[in-house]
Amino acid sequence: MAHKVTPMEGSWEIVAEYHIDEDVGFALQNPLEELPHPYDAWISIAKELPLLIEKDKLRAEVEMLPMLSIDDLQGHKMQRLAHLTLGYITMAYVWNQGDDACKILPRNIAIPYCKLSEKLGLPPILVYADCVLANWKKKDPNGPMTYENMDILFSFPGGDCSKGFFLISLLVEIEAAAAIKVIPTIFNAIQSQDQDTLQKSLHVVTSCLDRAHKVFQQIHDHVDPYLFFNVLRIYLSGWKGNPKLPEGLLYEGVWDTPKMFAGGSAAQSSIFQCFDVLLGIQHSAGEAYAAEFLQEMRTYMPPAHQKFLHSLESAPSVREFVLSNGDANLQETYNNCVKAMVSLRSYHLKIVTKYIVIPASQQTKNTQPSEEPSEVDNKGTGGTDVMKFLKAVRSTTEKALM
Repeated sequence: MAHKVTPMEGSWEIVAEYHIDEDVGFALQNPLEELPHPYDAWISIAKELPLLIEKDKLRAEVEMLPMLSIDDLQGHKMQRLAHLTLGYITMAYVWNQGDDACKILPRNIAIPYCKLSEKLGLPPILVYADCVLANWKKKDPNGPMTYENMDILFSFPGGDCSKGFFLISLLVEIEAAAAIKVIPTIFNAIQSQDQDTLQKSLHVVTSCLDRAHKVFQQIHDHVDPYLFFNVLRIYLSGWKGNPKLPEGLLYEGVWDTPKMFAGGSAAQSSIFQCFDVLLGIQHSAGEAYAAEFLQEMRTYMPPAHQKFLHSLESAPSVREFVLSNGDANLQETYNNCVKAMVSLRSYHLKIVTKYIVIPASQQTKNTQPSEEPSEVDNKGTGGTDVMKFLKAVRSTTEKALM
């Protein structure tokens, strides 16, 4: 989608600088799979992570890597692949076999990782934009974007759990992203007071969100709750608000003191924040901590996507137009969009119950019969109390209903 969004003047379009693809939305279109020499040494380790961790050789292999300059990582796609690769290596190095967190990331990884992160405007930790948006390929390049025809580039321990979790997240993202195409039409319809076109466009948004919901349900077929909770979740955890690394992680040779960064989280997806802004869902009017966390998670998105969300905030208000118009049919159409968002968030709560809350309580029963699940067990990978956060976000979404 290589056009321009210009607030309040002329017609609305979507510019190339926002890095939004016609087919895959915020996902990276056809990510690279290989890095040139000498960076292929990073790829070799990232591809073997589960085996290296199982044999307890991962940290030794990482420590033997040469210090590389990032100067020859040319182009956005190559830099994104390198960021994904170093993110995987960092998570594996820090958490290793899950019971011995390492407080220091060695300089041969820390220095290139932090320099590359600065260049991309991303934090030096594995983010959603890495493990979901840039971590995929088609088996048959000419085939469809379906789970059966896709794979991820790198995995963590836990068998196919990584593939299931990251690919279903990506496919949900892509279904919802199909609605981005109608955003310019929506704003142009408001500017020209074209209620009919606005209504049709809002129908498109609702149907895309409904399709995303259907795809989300496939997670049960591809992700095992036990493996997700006890294995994969460890490697997605960050070092902010994490009692296992209370001071954060020291990036050797970069900073003199440890730094705290949140782990990958669905809150780092631009797509649902995009529809919140579009529909005028005001999380700032709800629980302060939830609104603050959503704002903080924007800083974990690629800068181009942050810029797009910011541009939507200065756009004509869909909600104000629908309210002032007073048409019952238009209000119902708007409400259907909001209900689709509520429905997705309710389903997310069910998933979190199955994949985090229940396994956490089972683990507690097996170890400390008299105690509640620990604070770290009930936290999402982003470091929040995930149920409390999701309920607050759903509640604010419901309040947008007219």
